Amino acid sequence: MSSSRVAPRRDIHTEITGKLIASIEANPGKPSMPWRRSSGLLFMPVNALTGNAYNGINIVSLWVAAECLGYNAPVWATYKQWSELGAQVRKGEKSSLVVFYKEYEVVPEARGANGPNPHHAEDDGKRRVARASYVFNAGQVDGYALPDAPQSLGPVERLEAVDRFIAATDAQIEHGGERAFYRPSTDHIQMPDEGLFCGTNTMTRSESYYATLTHELTHWTGAKHRLAREFGKRFGDAAYAAEELVAEIASAFLCSELGITQDCRADHAQYLAQWLTLMKEDSRAIFTAAAKASEAVSFLKRMQDPG
Repeated sequence: MSSSRVAPRRDIHTEITGKLIASIEANPGKPSMPWRRSSGLLFMPVNALTGNAYNGINIVSLWVAAECLGYNAPVWATYKQWSELGAQVRKGEKSSLVVFYKEYEVVPEARGANGPNPHHAEDDGKRRVARASYVFNAGQVDGYALPDAPQSLGPVERLEAVDRFIAATDAQIEHGGERAFYRPSTDHIQMPDEGLFCGTNTMTRSESYYATLTHELTHWTGAKHRLAREFGKRFGDAAYAAEELVAEIASAFLCSELGITQDCRADHAQYLAQWLTLMKEDSRAIFTAAAKASEAVSFLKRMQDPG
């Protein structure tokens, strides 16, 4: 009597998560801009006067401010800097906090409290102190002209099965502007005009469009009246980063399951690498995010057959 073995069920979510982790560890890379913008880089906020990119915690701080307040341009400056540019911050506008470090010099210490300073040879006398600064977005000022809007490339090639999947969710999706986001206050997803999508080195225009849309659709599932996704005290101030991890991992899952992409794309890993600090501080963060991403995908699948 012969016996046959039943092949173990393929866990595509686990496979993709593993590939994402491997890609990040091998070469995180930098995220590519999947659509055209007239106002600076997709991820990096810049100073309007100097043209310099903000760095460190200021990147995350200004990302959050732009997301919450609906600013389209990643261009910022202090009140004084806007004045130098001939622009005027509108009355009543609230500033956003950034931190910069001021360097000063002291006489190097030859001795510490407990005797000779072992680091004396390395002490050049330079010290840095953190200072707060307050900046305003280009959307808060008058008299500043952003560069001309980029030329439309026309509609992307539509994927009928994916469009049906998204339509079944009844999510409110609007197109226009140069940003992609989910706004809880209006419970709607905002997408850039599809004619602005240009693709990346590893994604076609259509793949980039749908990868972006599934990312925002995942944020949509986390609303209080849907999955009420929360991260509790474990992530604390890093909850925003954790939500971004969930959205991008779920996007990778959906891109694979819906046939948007044929394999785990480098773009997803490159985006996730932006949150590498969180993953390094909490080795289980990506697995927690993957579990919540699976929950979001399952929620969207259940909406396909409400009966």
